[in-house]
Amino acid sequence: MKNLTTGALVAGSTLLSPFAAYAETEVQFWHAFTGRLGELVAAQVEDFNASQNNFTVVASHKGNYSETLNAGIAAFRAGEQPQILMVFEVGTATMMSAGGAVRSVTEVMEASGADFDPDAYIGAVNGYYTTTEGEMLSLPFNASTPVLWVNRDAFEAAGVDPDTDLSTWQNVDETLTALQDGGSTCPLTTAWQSWIHLENFSAYHDVPFATQDNGFAGTDTALAFNGPAQVAHISAMGEWAADGKFFYAGRRNEGGANFRAGECALFTESSAGYAGISSEAEFAFDVRPLPYWDGVGNSPQNTIIGGASLWVMEGHEDAEYEGAAQFLAYLSSTDVQAKWHQDTGYLPITNAASDATRTAGFYDANPGTDVSVIQMTANDPTANSKGLRLGSFDQIRGIIDEELEAVWSGDKDAQTALDSAVQRGDALLRRFEAAN
Repeated sequence: MKNLTTGALVAGSTLLSPFAAYAETEVQFWHAFTGRLGELVAAQVEDFNASQNNFTVVASHKGNYSETLNAGIAAFRAGEQPQILMVFEVGTATMMSAGGAVRSVTEVMEASGADFDPDAYIGAVNGYYTTTEGEMLSLPFNASTPVLWVNRDAFEAAGVDPDTDLSTWQNVDETLTALQDGGSTCPLTTAWQSWIHLENFSAYHDVPFATQDNGFAGTDTALAFNGPAQVAHISAMGEWAADGKFFYAGRRNEGGANFRAGECALFTESSAGYAGISSEAEFAFDVRPLPYWDGVGNSPQNTIIGGASLWVMEGHEDAEYEGAAQFLAYLSSTDVQAKWHQDTGYLPITNAASDATRTAGFYDANPGTDVSVIQMTANDPTANSKGLRLGSFDQIRGIIDEELEAVWSGDKDAQTALDSAVQRGDALLRRFEAAN
């Protein structure tokens, strides 16, 4: 709908009172959040709508990340696209190549006159969604990075010091053995195995995941995550899986339920796991930096973001774009971003929100909640650690998942599995390059 008319209904009639009626421009916002995150987004939308009388944002859950992206594409083809679409980070190249389907955030914000300063956004977050010419394509929203979650009670139950140094995978290796010897049946589990243990692993060790600056320099890229560093890491995890030290629960965040239930001692997961863990876990927990292999690559460099950004779709009226811009400006405001960061564990997308959180004493009162910010900003990103911008990346992740599962089950060694994933993924990249 281009305009939503609201007001007091005349009793017994469907007609609007001419004295109470007023027009609000409706802005559709499609997202992928459920549970606690869905509640927090609903609260943001409600607060924005209550703050002014010109626009009404209508938020709709459209499934998981992949389903939401597909719903947006299908809607555009049918001429029924929303004004704002949440797209996870691996869909960035797909959206960039969708000529005529999207309007850059820079264009939308500047045309509306809404508060917008690209330099206000944290560099490592901003760069992922910005062209080399400095045009911000989509608004970073729920940006996360992987960290290591520690169940302190599980450590103590196994007779292992919960304050043991877990900064390196060498130390984690020794700790997994100690946890298992102490009776732990789930020393380690993970979420999002490709994102954490190949994509972020590569960035954190400053080794390429793909050529052409991981896709930022062009579509004629080739995958490179079958190098010595990645093979060694996946080999180690394969050995942990065979020994019962690493429990594989699924491709997305299925392992989160095991960790929140207290079954697992260590969990590699998004910093945004804070929303669920802090509200559900009945045990003491820590947030630690993602481990790195000491002496491998240029580690620790910086991790890269996950999560999603908000894309503005083409095909709407000027008033709707103004409403979209005002809502995006609201989401970027310091108070809203600081609260979002504190409630969820997602990164604050602006430097001001990070500063406000620190000034308020949140990090002091909640030790470890600043780990993600430090991990992302300690070093300037390199060509290997700026992020990934690859076509058909959602499908490539599916291939990677298949091959990693073959390693965890003992059906393939790490080199064979990663070589296969690279070969299969490169075929998709060549088709994407030919089409774009």
